[in-house]
Amino acid sequence: MELSWTTFVLEIVNFLVLVWILKRFLYKPVQNAIARREASIEKTLNDAKILQDNAEQLKAQYENRLADWEKERQKAQAELSKEIEEERIQQTEALHDSLENERKKNEIRLQRQLQETQRDMERIALEQAASFSSKLLSAVSCPELESRLIDLALNELSLLSPEQVNQLNTVSGKSLDQIVITSAFSLSADKRQALEKNLGTILQLNLPVQYEQDETLLAGLRINIGAWILRINLKDELKDFMDLTHEA
Repeated sequence: MELSWTTFVLEIVNFLVLVWILKRFLYKPVQNAIARREASIEKTLNDAKILQDNAEQLKAQYENRLADWEKERQKAQAELSKEIEEERIQQTEALHDSLENERKKNEIRLQRQLQETQRDMERIALEQAASFSSKLLSAVSCPELESRLIDLALNELSLLSPEQVNQLNTVSGKSLDQIVITSAFSLSADKRQALEKNLGTILQLNLPVQYEQDETLLAGLRINIGAWILRINLKDELKDFMDLTHEA
């Protein structure tokens, strides 16, 4: 088989034309499509990377925010626990103070009740003692005992100082018209004369003396000189003793 150069040249030309056609109408569009596809893929990858970066940033922000929330929660919980503890301490102290005040009030109330009970018992004892003493003195009272009390009264009158006499005259008043002497028993003439003499010497007044008798005095005298009263008798002494004991 002979080689035809014409045919060979034509084949070469056909091949070159085919290559040009392929390159012109097939290879470049494919390359362009591939380039566009690669560009699209690159853009998608870049967008995905941007989204990933944004997501990681959001994740980091979220984690930071969670950490901040946890710190705030722990701080709020600590503050709440502190407030609860302070409130508990205050309530405990208030309850303790209230119980202590109530205890003190109960102690004071109990002491008052005990004091009142003691005073009542003392009063009853004093009343019983006074009643017993009154009965006893009533049994032993006699003119001789009264005579001794009259001597005591005369002695006390003789011991008055000038200042006491002036005070007695002032208290008695200028409108004094008589002196009243009350005794448990009837006084003898000698006792009456001695009393009038001493009173006249003390008061430096010449006044009539009225004598009265009161058996409840038991023994002794009660001398009324205007507003001034001299009590030297068993009844008034018992009463003064009772009053003094009640005041004490």
